[in-house]
This record gives sequence, structure tokens and C-alpha cells, in this order.
Amino acid sequence: MARFFYTLLLVALAPLIALRLLWRGRRQPEYLRNVGERLGYYRQAAPARVIWVHAVSVGETRAAQPLIDAVQAGWPDHRIVLTGMTPTGRATAIEVYGERVTPVYLPYDYPWAVDRFFRHFSPAFGLLMETEVWPNLLAAAARRNLPVLLVNARLSERSARGYGRVGALARPAFASLAAVAAQTAGDAARLAALGASHVEICGNLKFDVAPPAAAVALGKSWREALGGRRIWVAASTREGEEALLLAAWRRVALPGALLVVVPRHPQRFDEVAALIKNDGWRIVRRSDGLAGPDDEVWLGDSMGEMAAYYTLADLAFIGGSLLPLGGQNLIEAAACGCPVLVGPHTFNFLQATDDAIASAAAMRVADATELAAVVTRMLGDADELGKMRAAALGFAKAHRGATARTVALIRSVLTS
Repeated sequence: MARFFYTLLLVALAPLIALRLLWRGRRQPEYLRNVGERLGYYRQAAPARVIWVHAVSVGETRAAQPLIDAVQAGWPDHRIVLTGMTPTGRATAIEVYGERVTPVYLPYDYPWAVDRFFRHFSPAFGLLMETEVWPNLLAAAARRNLPVLLVNARLSERSARGYGRVGALARPAFASLAAVAAQTAGDAARLAALGASHVEICGNLKFDVAPPAAAVALGKSWREALGGRRIWVAASTREGEEALLLAAWRRVALPGALLVVVPRHPQRFDEVAALIKNDGWRIVRRSDGLAGPDDEVWLGDSMGEMAAYYTLADLAFIGGSLLPLGGQNLIEAAACGCPVLVGPHTFNFLQATDDAIASAAAMRVADATELAAVVTRMLGDADELGKMRAAALGFAKAHRGATARTVALIRSVLTS
């Protein structure tokens, strides 16, 4: 009954969903392409044998790489259909996997749309990345006896409380999962409390993602070209943070130092460039070339080069954490050996952040004022940066192995 009323609500919201798609399409025209897929209509011929992997957007698509590689090696006669929800995620799928996967949109959670998806592709099993639990989607899979696993699963306390408030809807969805590969013990406990019956702690797949060699080489070439300047990267910044970071950078005032700002969302590149320019900084965009000797801020308006920015950096701040947005993942920075600073709000990646801080690979600051003071101190202390760089690499290495544990869980489900 709860799912029935949920579906009625989705139907009632259909005009608003369409308007939101049109509104986003004004800023990103790619949102208006392949719209039929969002309702379960696909022009691509279905492969003979399919494994379905769902990664909602860019971060999940990249995090899935070691698992997709392992699944392709373990089930070589199957084709992976990689679903997502955003154009940037779809573009990332093409960039990372090329012709190895079939990238399509997952339909909205209408019963008739998800039924069309399953009828068209008929996957042997499904893997949902991180927190993608959709009631009608999972109910349709259960009717087909299709095993669906939630992998690299994470669930913050805040999200768990939200699901708990709609327990009549959420619990059957979690209970229908064939298994859950949780990132941490805390995630596992929260997922089990919501009804997931087969939960194992497998770790975080992102630790198994090696920084792309080409991106690392690019970052090293940038560093050489910039001639020994001290460089602070503000990575994956969110709306409202850039002004705080620029104010902090003004207080740092180290001669010759360079701030690199890499916004989280590409649709904000122009907005952030205007903000930096209007604040009085000499700025150049990555799309226009490398920062010159007189430039004070370099805007990272590129996709797929985060490892290059981390390789370039002496020090990185991970965005989404100065304001109560939950933070972003610091694992890629650690894998590149980049010392990390985070703000007070890291609830979306709490365990990884706390573990990195405990390993001396990262440091937390309370606000933008403390951030300015710490950046000033650390950019002037090569020994401290060197120790944090070694700690970051050690932290990343110590947490690898989630892929093998997740594949073992998949095999156990399929053979049980």
C-alpha cells in the first residue's frame, strides 16, 4: 500500500519532473537528449547476455571502475549495461570505459518504465552503487527473481533517519536486496536496521581505483611548468564556498603562491569564473591554458582531470565541507599522495575522513579563518607536507581490497 501511494505521488509530480528536466536542459542541453530512456524506451539493441550496473553520476561511475573490470573478467560472456541519471555521468562512462559498456539512463521509478527497462535488457543480475534504492525498481526486480546487490554501500545517520521516516516504503525495498556490500561497520548496521538481510562489510571500492597514469603525468608536467610555485587546490567546491575560500586565500598572501579552484559541478564553471574575477583576482581558466607567473587563481574548468590537480598540488582542500553539505570523498587525493584539509561538515564520507585524519593523512579545520592559518603554515613547512604526503599514500594502500571482497559476495549470492 505504501508503494501504491508513492507511485501516485510520482504520477502527480510528473509535470514538475518534466519542468525540472527542461530547466536543467537550459543550462545543460544534454539533459534533453535521450529523454525516452528516462521512461524506459531504448533505441539500442539489447546484448544477448547482460549484467546491469547502476552508477547515478560521475563519482559513482568512476568508483565502479575496479568492480566493472573485475566483473568483466569474471563474466566475460556478458555485456555490462551501465545506467546513470546525469549527462555528466554518461559522458564519464564513455570516457572511462569506451566501448566496453553500454551507457544508458535508468528510467524514473514508475512501475511501467522500470518494467520496460527489465523487459528490454533482461539482465542476469544487477549491482547498485552506494545508495541507489528505488522501491518500484526493486519490486520489479523481485518479481523477476532478479538478484540485485547494493555495492559500495554507504548510508549516513542523517539518510538513515530519512529512510526511517518512510519505513513502510523503505523497508520492503531494502529487504528485497539479495545482498549488501557495505563500506563500513556503521553503514552495515544502519542498512541492516532498515531491513537489509544479507549485509557484509567489504570496504570502499574507491581505494582500489588507481589514479590514471596519464592524469598523473599531466599533473607533473603542470608542476614543472609552473616553476616551483606553492600550490593549494580547492577541489570539488560547492555553491557558497568559493567566496569563503577566496577570503581565506586573501589572508594567506604568500608571494608567488597559486590557488587552483575546481568546482564540483561543471554547470557552475562560468559562475565561479565571474565570482573570482569580480573579487579582484588575476584568473586564468584551464580551458584557456596554464596559469602564468602573474596569475593568482587558476580555475579548473575541466572534467576527468582531478588526479592531475591533486598531483600538481602541495595541499588540497576537499569541498562541500566548509558549509553543511556533507563533504566530498578524499580518497582520490590520498591515492595521489596529496595532503588534505577538510572543513567541519563531512557526514557523507565520515568514516573515510575520520580514518584519514587518524592516519595523519588529513587535517580538519573549523572554518575559513582557521583554514587560512593552516594553509599559510603548511605551505611554508616542507617537512610537514612531506610527512602528510607519505601518510596519505600509506592510508590509501592500507584500505585496498574491497573489489575482491565484493566479487566474492556476488558469487556467493549467485551460487546460493
